[in-house]
Order: sequence, then C-alpha cells, then structure tokens
Amino acid sequence: MSVFTRSGAGKVVGAIAVGAVSAVLLAGCAGGGGSTTPSESQGPMKDLTLKIGSVLPQTGSLAFLGPPEQAGVQLAVDEVNEAKKGITVDFTPGDSGDADNKAFETTVPKLQSEGVSAMIGAAASGVTKLFLDSNVDAGIITFSPANTSPDFTTWDDKGLYWRTAPSDLLQGEVLGNLVAEDGHKNIGIIYQNDAYGTGLYGVVKEVFEGTGGKVVSEASYNDGDSSFDAQVATIMAAKPDAIVLITFDQFKTIAPLLVNAGAEAKNFYLVDGNLSNYGSAVSVSLEGAKGTLPGPELTDDFEKRLNESWTAAGNPALEDYSYSAESYDAVVLLALSALASGGTSGADMSSKLQEVSGGSGDGTKCTSFAECADIINGGGVADYDGYSGPVTFNEAGDPTEASIGIFQYGADNMYTRVETR
Repeated sequence: MSVFTRSGAGKVVGAIAVGAVSAVLLAGCAGGGGSTTPSESQGPMKDLTLKIGSVLPQTGSLAFLGPPEQAGVQLAVDEVNEAKKGITVDFTPGDSGDADNKAFETTVPKLQSEGVSAMIGAAASGVTKLFLDSNVDAGIITFSPANTSPDFTTWDDKGLYWRTAPSDLLQGEVLGNLVAEDGHKNIGIIYQNDAYGTGLYGVVKEVFEGTGGKVVSEASYNDGDSSFDAQVATIMAAKPDAIVLITFDQFKTIAPLLVNAGAEAKNFYLVDGNLSNYGSAVSVSLEGAKGTLPGPELTDDFEKRLNESWTAAGNPALEDYSYSAESYDAVVLLALSALASGGTSGADMSSKLQEVSGGSGDGTKCTSFAECADIINGGGVADYDGYSGPVTFNEAGDPTEASIGIFQYGADNMYTRVETR
C-alpha cells in the first residue's frame, strides 16, 4: 500500500497527500482536461446562472447523512449568491434514497428535465453507479461529496464525474492500520454487499493482514435486509478480538445483537457509513468503540454558519456533520469552474474543475468563494482550498489530498475526534 505524508492547508488540519495512490489514480479516466475559454485572460463576459440539483439521502439506509450534506449544499448556494460575483446558483434539492427504495429513479429524470448542469450526489457509491451513465449521456456533471468506491477512478465518465470525498483506498488503509495498532490480531468483518461495502472490506482486509493480523471471520448482507442473526452467529463463532462493521444504519440493529452474543462494544470499529451520534438510538453502550470518517478538523465558524442556515429554513439543528464540508466545497468548486470557463454547461465546468481546485498547480491560493471569484474575475487563476481540504483534483476527478479523522465513542454513545491522519 502507499505511504502518505502529512501537509496542512488553509482551514484544515492534518491533510494526507495521496502519494503513490494518486499516481495510480492519474491513469484513470480524464476528468479535468483544459481548453481555451474566454475567461483565461479576463473575467466572465456576463452574469451567469448555474442550475444544479441534489440527489442526496432524505430516505433510506443513509438518511442520517442527508441533513449535513443538504445543509452544506444550501449554505454554499446561499453564500455564492450573496457574494454577487457574476454568478447565481439556481438550486433544486432532491432525494436519492438508497439502492433498495430507489428514490433516485424519480429525482434524477426530474432534474434532467429541468435542465440542471450538475447534480450533487449521491452519497452511496452503489446509488451513484445506477444513474451516473445516464447523466454522462446527458452531459450533466455528477459531483459526489461522499462516494468512496475506488471504481469511480477509472469510470468512463467523459470527464463528468467528480468527488470531494477520497477513495476508500485511504480510509481502508487508515482503518486497517488502526485496528492493528490497537493490538488486535484476529478480527471479524461484517460488510454490506455493494460497491461501498465490498470495496472498503477488501482494503481493510488487505491492510490488516499485511500487518500480520488475520481476518478470522467475515459475513455480508444486502442493503434492504432486516435480519442479521446469521451474520452475527458467523462472526461470533470465530471468537474475534475485534469486529469491523462496514454498514449503513443497519448498525443500529447489528450492534445490540453482537453485544447480546458476548461481543464487547469497545472492540467495535465503525466507518463513515455508520459513524453517527447515536445517543439513545442504539440500545447498548458503545463506549470505547472507534470509527473513521474522511474530513479534516474544522478551525473556524463553519459548523455555526451551517446550523444557522439549516435551522433558518425550518430544519432541526444538525446532530452530525459528516460530509457537510465536502458538500459545501462541491458547490463552490462548480461555481468557480463556471466563472473560470465563462459558461455553465457540464462541459464548460469540467474543463476548469481541476484548475480551480489547484490540480493544475499554477493558481493563487484562496479559501472562500468570494476570494477565489475575485481572482478569476481579475483575470487570474484561482486555487481553492476548502473546508474538506485542499482538494487538488487529479485528471480522474479524485481529490489527491485528504484527511481521515479517527473518532471514539463515550458513555453517551456520542463520538469525539481523537486523531487526524
């Protein structure tokens, strides 16, 4: 596996430079080729209107991720529009659901018919796979704040797929090493049988066994399943000293089953798909359990602004902030790429997304939409470092710098960050 080096940038703490992994990813499908545009030597010729929609989970097994992601998008839309820098974002929210309830089958065609140039989503890699080709055929950018499947790196997306979340090649490596560093030698893994679950499972297993440990039991299930007794029995029969749970909100059912079968929750390891401030929503104590979640530690008032925007729209205060920064940055990067290209089509923006993220290496660092827009409108090249990290897209549309947070649960079943890698 790759060796990662640390770097800091802008508002973030503890970014991981994706060393050898990014070299592999560069061989993937093109996602940010350059082209000559009217704005390379001057600002936009006219005020632009950018129509985007979201395909984020309001229902289904990832619904707990919906509020922070939707809040991130809405805050960015508000702040781009308030900046009045030559572009207005016209935003339409929509539900992705999950691969079981298939709410995206209604949302995606509706957004396509309304003429959006980009869709923010989906959260689940398996859901994005089900509509990505349709958007590519329509010339629409699919920009996910949370897809982590390595499969997207080499997808034939015509440069129209981008993500601010890092590939699970990163999270899997951090998690596999964390379990080993904590002294565990024989682990069990329960994972969801989809693009997300199988991809992350494979990396965790490879990395953990590379440290000298052994995966002594493993069990999968399908999204939509409601009974997990067989999976729990399989895992517990092997007497593992730790259990990795690569699930969505099925964790709320699986965790009590494991504890009742004799497992100690302090030896559970969670992932981004199920790391949540559960409180009383899980009937057993999770004290001591750990989990990983991509994203840096934020150092300004982002969470405060996020909550103010979200609650002002009549929503309850956020309980989790998973992928809110990645969602915010997706909108900002789209708006900046439209300004830089002088157009709002998927092709226009895809020609400049790598550039405005700093992937071309010749831009001026900036840390807000307004600051970056001023650079572009003045005829310069902007390099946006956002709340999710420096981003720095490669040609496959993947971020090449990212942070993975390590979190631990307290007695109240709420988690706190204990480390960033």
